[in-house]
Parts: sequence; C-alpha cells; structure tokens
Amino acid sequence: MRQLALSKVYQFIEPGPVVLLTTASKGHANVMTMSWHMMVEFEPPLIACVVSEGDFSFAALRSTREAVIAIPTRPLAGKVVKVGNCSGRTTDKFEKFGLTPAAASQVSAPLIKECFCNLECRVVDTRLVRRYNLFILEVLKAWIDPRQRQPKTIHHRGYGSFAVDGAIIELNSAMR
Repeated sequence: MRQLALSKVYQFIEPGPVVLLTTASKGHANVMTMSWHMMVEFEPPLIACVVSEGDFSFAALRSTREAVIAIPTRPLAGKVVKVGNCSGRTTDKFEKFGLTPAAASQVSAPLIKECFCNLECRVVDTRLVRRYNLFILEVLKAWIDPRQRQPKTIHHRGYGSFAVDGAIIELNSAMR
C-alpha cells in the first residue's frame, strides 16, 4: 500500500452518475452539472445533494425550493462538462449547449428532453445547507425516455476523467 493525498479521496468515493440540476427563478431557467449527490431514502425517494453557495443555482434552489435532476447518458458527456465549466449568471446554458427544456408537471424547473431520466424534486430539508451546502430533495415525479434503451451514464473520476457504466452483473440479494 502507498499513502494517498487526502485531496484525491473524492476520486474513489464517487456517489453516482453525473447529473444535470435545473432550477428556475424569476423567469430564468438554469442548468448546472452536479456529481455530489446520494440516495437517502427509498420511499418517498430522498436525494441529498451539495450545491455550492458560489453556484448560480444555489440562490434559486434555496428560494424556490424546487429543482429537476436530469440524468444524461454518454452521448451528452461533452455538453455536461461544458455546462459545468461556465456560469448561468452570464450564459443561457440551454441555448448555448443545445439542451431542450420541457415543462415539468410538479415544479417550475424544466426537464431536459435529451436526458434519459428526469426527476422533479422539492427541497424538504435545509438544516445542513448553512454548514455543508447540503440540500435534501424529495422526488415528486419521475420521467424516463423509453426510446433510450440501456442508457450508459457517466461517472466523475476527478480532474476531467470520467468512467462510463459498464457491464451489468446479477447477484443474489435480499433487496428486491
């Protein structure tokens, strides 16, 4: 074994696929790239996510208490990185990166048509926002694009490196 710099730990504790988080506030829809999230509960589905106070989406999420988590696939990887490398303060990311907003049914934040899955969410807990920028979201409605079969999600490995979903294995489990 060899010692690893603590600043690199996050590369190995990757929480799930890179997602796009949409918000809408004061007539302005925005999208940001996010990879710091995790499931907290199954029913109702609760997702914890970190949105930095420095992100343009932070104020919208905090004030409107709603968002959409859109899950992109491998063909969108280039756009996902570009979305994450600019600010919604100065850029209409939907227009600039050719993403199609679609009306959600439960929240004002838009779905993203190009993503294979969209989760309409509301903020249900902000107790850890001040300390850790951690929001707890409840999924109110979930959408899936049936035309996207066997979607391959992307997973951030740090410093511009990504993994793509691989082979699926089936093992016996008590969870069904």
